[in-house]
Amino acid sequence: MFPPAPPPAITPPAAALPDLPRSLATARPRPALSVVVPCYNEEATLPLLHARVSAAARAAVGDDHEIVLVNDGSRDGSWAAMQRLAAADPRVVAINLSRNHGHQLALTAGLDLCAGEQILIIDADLQDPPELLADMRTVMARDGADVVYAVRRKREGETFFKKATAAAFYRVLDRVTDTPIPLDTGDFRLMTRRALDALLSLPEQARFIRGMVAWVGFRQVPFAYDRAERHAGETNYPLAKMMRLALDAVTGFSTAPLRWASHLSVMLAGCSLLLLVYIGYGYFSGERVQGWTSTMLVVVVLSAIQMFVLGMIGEYLGRLYIEAKRRPLYLIADVAGTPGSRATLGFQATLPGERVGV
Repeated sequence: MFPPAPPPAITPPAAALPDLPRSLATARPRPALSVVVPCYNEEATLPLLHARVSAAARAAVGDDHEIVLVNDGSRDGSWAAMQRLAAADPRVVAINLSRNHGHQLALTAGLDLCAGEQILIIDADLQDPPELLADMRTVMARDGADVVYAVRRKREGETFFKKATAAAFYRVLDRVTDTPIPLDTGDFRLMTRRALDALLSLPEQARFIRGMVAWVGFRQVPFAYDRAERHAGETNYPLAKMMRLALDAVTGFSTAPLRWASHLSVMLAGCSLLLLVYIGYGYFSGERVQGWTSTMLVVVVLSAIQMFVLGMIGEYLGRLYIEAKRRPLYLIADVAGTPGSRATLGFQATLPGERVGV
């Protein structure tokens, strides 16, 4: 006798199948170029930004590009302007974050959701000319580079204080960090997909992206240019934010502050030993030890140094605490257009009946 035939396969009804992520349902071919632009209160700049970036991208790769605009909790009409641009241009993808996350995390969101084979990072203030894209692509192809980073020769429209502090910051950072970070560079750069994928594998919360790009390695070449004056509005990097970014850079790429604390403790121990010898000499020689004021000065100075050391230790411990919570890096409230990728480092809010993987 022949063995019984296997039962026919039963296909579950469509309603029983799990919902596919929206990003998979709307998947499209990978474009040749993605331009990622974090924006905060840039309503006045967006029309000209879109026109210039579109023209530069079209001149470089034709229509095979996307422009990813990230609204970082703007308080003006930036999100409404982005929605209008996305409705008028199918190559525009507008991402609205749930709140203000800061420039580096807004940039992370755009990089996470872009899909291009090459990725241009540029700020929305048009101080970095998008017309340099073609020349940067030429340098990338000629040198076989994975990253072409722009180096500022001139900085138009900026105060002497900002230029001086920026120059000092980059040079101090170069001395204290374990990873060589190019001098006088911002986030304006062109990257290949494999360099970006390597960058996106780094999940830390306190992000200093230009340093992280330097850390991932690959072949990176400089591209000198003159930075223009801001097109409209006011700078979104006041002194407090610049100091916060500097602290993120130092603590994210170096343990030098902790080493300085150790060196200070050794120096203070030596000074304490000398002071003890001096006090012992005065006691045994019968001389009165004078100088209550100087003693109090020493106490105050030592207390200030101790508080500084404790503060640096607390800064590193605080970062460990934040990293241990493993919160998503960003939260997306709305998307206009069709993103070519899905959120992997953040969370994207869903519509009724949909599930979006993160």
